Amino acid sequence: MNGFMDKLENKLMPVAQIISKNKYLISIRDGFLINMPLLIIGSFFMLIGNFPVPAWTDLLKETMINGVSISAILSIPTQATFSIMAIFIVFGIGYNFSKQVKVNPVFGAVVSVMSWFMLMPFVTPFTPEGAKVALDVSSIPLDWVGAKGIFVGILCAFASVHIYRWVTKKGWVIKMPAGVPPTVVQSFAALIPAAIVIISFCLINVAFVCTPWGNAFNFIYKFLQMPLLHVGDSLGAMVILYLFAHVLWFFGIHGTNITDSVFRPILITLSAENLSALQAGLPLPHIINTQFQDLFATYGGGGSTLSLLIGMLMFCKSKRITQLGKLAIVPGIFGINEPVIFGLPIVLNPIIFIPFILVPMFNIIVTYGVMSIGLVPICNGVIIPWTMPPVISGFLSSGWQGAIFQIIMIVIGVIIYLPFIKTMDKQYLNDEKLALENPSDDISLDDLSFDEL
Repeated sequence: MNGFMDKLENKLMPVAQIISKNKYLISIRDGFLINMPLLIIGSFFMLIGNFPVPAWTDLLKETMINGVSISAILSIPTQATFSIMAIFIVFGIGYNFSKQVKVNPVFGAVVSVMSWFMLMPFVTPFTPEGAKVALDVSSIPLDWVGAKGIFVGILCAFASVHIYRWVTKKGWVIKMPAGVPPTVVQSFAALIPAAIVIISFCLINVAFVCTPWGNAFNFIYKFLQMPLLHVGDSLGAMVILYLFAHVLWFFGIHGTNITDSVFRPILITLSAENLSALQAGLPLPHIINTQFQDLFATYGGGGSTLSLLIGMLMFCKSKRITQLGKLAIVPGIFGINEPVIFGLPIVLNPIIFIPFILVPMFNIIVTYGVMSIGLVPICNGVIIPWTMPPVISGFLSSGWQGAIFQIIMIVIGVIIYLPFIKTMDKQYLNDEKLALENPSDDISLDDLSFDEL
């Protein structure tokens, strides 16, 4: 068994280290984190305006302030965060990637957004009532500055910062004499690199105009983004993702951090499309999304350890396990499970490793099934902090059905964990009994003497 674990660790550790240190994935992860507070705030306004109580939503729609409904007013923060989310994300990725490659992060972020806008078609198709032909209205299209434009933005951020860095490394910058204020020096130093980025993306735009797709956004969305979204919105992808993450957890590596750097951009895009459908009163298109992962795949953190903690407190007798359970239960309710991961421990513990992987897999498969048949509503796309306790989070994302379903899944998780944690409890009880029967002669620092030295 130990030999197999050693081989598995030797195979996985290099992969995990490569992923965790990859400058592109780090930049994507940190770029999305910049936008996360805005999405959470916008989600709460969306939640208030669409709280799952018909009497409340009707009241908001019927109550007017100077001819504008309260429901419409509450939607403004959501539109100012979700509808233009890609702008903040591209800025954040450009900023963080510039720090990774050692160029001025502010100018790197600015050229990232600028290059992205250069590829964007500044028109929105609009069909007037009674007309048969759509008109192109000059505008910034909300489709492309929202979730649909994120993938193009990621590519533009990396490409533009690379060009900016290459020009800077060549020394093609305007140098100012001594005594000039630093801000002015930096602005003139960025002039030529930014100009070359503009020229480069202008040529790219011309090249796409000559294609049947008309612009880079249409091309990327059809040939890259849509296939990735289809893969991400699948049960198989979620199962494989969580299997890999929990194997890493077993070796003491924060597996979710590593997998999120790759998969969370896809999940956020799927959530945004669900939220747009909710606003339009349409059926929610995606079962798999950010809320599915954060609120229904695991409870209490990786391994769904809230079920484990409940089992420890209710059914175990050893002091080691019960005292740890008392210490870890409150953080566990809020999704923080490092105390039990390293305190039980779960790391390199082959007994708990089985349910540690089995419970999340069971949660994912069953949740996908009940949502696909309509027994529990699909998550509404409202971004809820992952620290939100179960039951409350289930109600906010999937109504009362989601809250009850979370309770059922936590109880089933306790049942799955129980025989394994009872095995450990029996072992620890024997250890405690032996310790009482044979007190150890531990050396105390008070017993040490240096007089004879």
